[in-house]
Amino acid sequence: MRVYLVASKPTDSVVFGFLPAAARLGLDVILLTDKPEEHERARAGTPLLPRPGCRPDVGWHHADTAPAGVVECDVWDAQGLIRAIVALPAADAIFSNSDRLQMQTALAAAYFGLPGKDWRSALRAKNKSLMRRRLAQTGTERVAATEIRPETAHPLRRLPYPVVLKPSEGVASEDVVLVVGPDEMAERCAEIFARRPGDTLLAEEYLPGDLRTLETLGDGVTTWVLGGFRTQLSPAPFFIEERLTWDAWVPGAATRHVLTALRDLGVSFGACHTEYVIDAEHGPWLIEVNDRLIGDHCDFVLSDLLGVDLFELALRISLGERLPPEPPAGHGHAVIDYVVADAPGVLAASPPAGGQEGTEPDVMVSYWPMRTIGDRIELTHANRDYLGVISAIGAQPAAVERSVAAVRAAGRWEIRP
Repeated sequence: MRVYLVASKPTDSVVFGFLPAAARLGLDVILLTDKPEEHERARAGTPLLPRPGCRPDVGWHHADTAPAGVVECDVWDAQGLIRAIVALPAADAIFSNSDRLQMQTALAAAYFGLPGKDWRSALRAKNKSLMRRRLAQTGTERVAATEIRPETAHPLRRLPYPVVLKPSEGVASEDVVLVVGPDEMAERCAEIFARRPGDTLLAEEYLPGDLRTLETLGDGVTTWVLGGFRTQLSPAPFFIEERLTWDAWVPGAATRHVLTALRDLGVSFGACHTEYVIDAEHGPWLIEVNDRLIGDHCDFVLSDLLGVDLFELALRISLGERLPPEPPAGHGHAVIDYVVADAPGVLAASPPAGGQEGTEPDVMVSYWPMRTIGDRIELTHANRDYLGVISAIGAQPAAVERSVAAVRAAGRWEIRP
């Protein structure tokens, strides 16, 4: 069977997750991308690296990483994507794990009559303004939000300050900032528009509470609720995700609310990573919907926790396979702890990838560098500032926490001016 994998820049999820999973399933994979050279360089380095996650020896073979072919095309344009596929052998599935390419992939799959997401739900997930409008229309949530364009008059005094300012189609917490008043709003908008000319921003009321995730996987009929993570953020005014802690138990009211919101948005097919906030008095409220597997190596850890290959499952769903009625249960405690750059400069030292010594018995800990020695670091106050990630799984939470702390204390990260 033949799968067309749609991607722009290479990610670890594609290089170490989906390509090896497709090879294990015996699929012929053709990579459709606008950055073929970057994918070639990324794949060239895989023999030097272990599998990400906490179980580096499970189901991983370096020879599994090469697709059958790489085709360069404009993946951002649905018509261009369809034209490229028309000229190729018939596909059995068209798949992407990119936030920004889900709508184009959904339209291509629909054109060829293949299983896929509803392009409208993919667009609502991608565009936070459309998500807010849809949830308000259905009555599921009403969050005060205002679109801001370069020509919008400032200052905006009618907003319920403080507000969160963000790109309407942003990712990785880039240019997401807490704004306390109209004068600061004008300044922040000018800064962001200078970096993103022509983009649309969204200013929405600040939603207090604990940030959590709900991870789901659906085949269009059956939806698995896999559990979620509790997310620790950096201090205001920015929103860097510094640590995620696995929490298989999700409050029932939160689960029902998120599933209702996803239904209203039309999300029912494939993997979905939803972020929401909740506290003792308010919520839950959705923050954003990511129509893909959770990223930044949490996808590998989640597969390890559940004892299933989520990359394989996502591909099987795109081929039209149905999920079993009951999802797998996660056992144990897991932490994903990010090492975040605290200064600009050149990365001069970083631990190597792989399993870590000095941890407690029955705790698996690994480290994965997300920047290489020699890289120039420019602080973005977003998830792009990650230097690396420490991942750990164990039966006892206290032992996992001590092991992560030990690895972080022993590690050496150096940034020179």
